[in-house]
Amino acid sequence: MIGYRTEAAQRASFHAAGAGGVALIRPHAAAAGVDKMESAGTIQTEIERRVERLAWPKLEAALDERGFALIPALLRSGECAAVAAMYGHRELFRSRVEMARFRFGLGEYKYFAAPLPPLIAALRISLYRRLAPIAARWSESLRLGVEYPAALDQFLRACRAAGQTKPTPLVLRYAAGGYNCMHQDLYGEVFFPLQATVMLARPEADFAGGEFLLAEQRPRAQARVEALRLERGMAIVFATRWRPVRGARSVYRAAIRHGVSTVARGGRTTLGVIFHDAR
Repeated sequence: MIGYRTEAAQRASFHAAGAGGVALIRPHAAAAGVDKMESAGTIQTEIERRVERLAWPKLEAALDERGFALIPALLRSGECAAVAAMYGHRELFRSRVEMARFRFGLGEYKYFAAPLPPLIAALRISLYRRLAPIAARWSESLRLGVEYPAALDQFLRACRAAGQTKPTPLVLRYAAGGYNCMHQDLYGEVFFPLQATVMLARPEADFAGGEFLLAEQRPRAQARVEALRLERGMAIVFATRWRPVRGARSVYRAAIRHGVSTVARGGRTTLGVIFHDAR
């Protein structure tokens, strides 16, 4: 199978331009005070190190127990500002969705175009590498017969074979009164069972309300709901569609949906890191 965008190709794009062979963060971003002119290779290395230093045994235990795990300060304040500022640059995105038009909620979001900005690509590659073994174990527990390769580029080949070629990382924005209905981010038959959201805005300073919502539906039981406040730079990793839950006799699927409660004041901006591509 042919990969949509290989890990090697993503890395190569980081070093594609310039006399020294190093592509920098897009000039318009730096001109806007969004970020320093830092090499994309440096960004990739830093994000990889940051992700590797996380307490993965604790994160894995939380995912198994509750279907989600919180990562404090995955992104720094300047990085959050850089990603949020990208929203104003149309050339970085492939599409924009007004949520009210489709009765998804009230707000809007934009999907990044290929090639992904270096910081977004680095997060996607590095997080996938650590989450793939968990995804594989979940698949085995639920007897799904689905394999998840160790590297993102290999997984994206399966997406492409299924006709899923459009990148799915996105930035979401909500003004006062905005919200996101409970949903699942599925874009075709191939999907990765875990995804992440990173808070880019500052609770209280930039907005109030807008809690991250998770609803877990177990067979023959009422739904359990979590309402979580995310600090700026914090990430939540959570189940995309379902997670394995051990019952008295066997392991069963608990369906997961996520959303955002109503923003009471200000503006809320987040980054969504989804690993499967879309049709």
